[in-house]
Formats: sequence, C-alpha cells, structure tokens
Amino acid sequence: MSSTDRDVDHALAYPEPPASPFWHRHGAKARPLTPAQQRRNRELLDIAQRTTRPRSPRPTETLAEN
Repeated sequence: MSSTDRDVDHALAYPEPPASPFWHRHGAKARPLTPAQQRRNRELLDIAQRTTRPRSPRPTETLAEN
C-alpha cells in the first residue's frame, strides 16, 4: 500500500517545541581539573585500555550434547 496524504500523521509534520529553560544550567561553571587530577585520569585511562576485560566463561558442552 502506498503512502498518501490520508496515511500521514500530520501531528508529526510540525516542528518540536523549544527546549525547556529548566534543561539548561545557569549556575556556576564546573571547576577545571588540577594537573594532578588530569595525570591520574590519564593513568587510569591508559591502564583501562591496556588491560583486557574478563569474559564470562563459556559452557564446555553445547546444547546438542545435553
């Protein structure tokens, strides 16, 4: 069946309303990280990228063998 004007939901054709002003922060900006915090984050990221994550053990039997 081809799409015609009858099949289109016209409520979807209108643009979304503007975002709520409550979604935006108007408070103080976040403090920048200290050089020690930046160094620690880099070290943790390096460790996380080098180490492998443990995998869940696979069953030794297949479903057909049960």
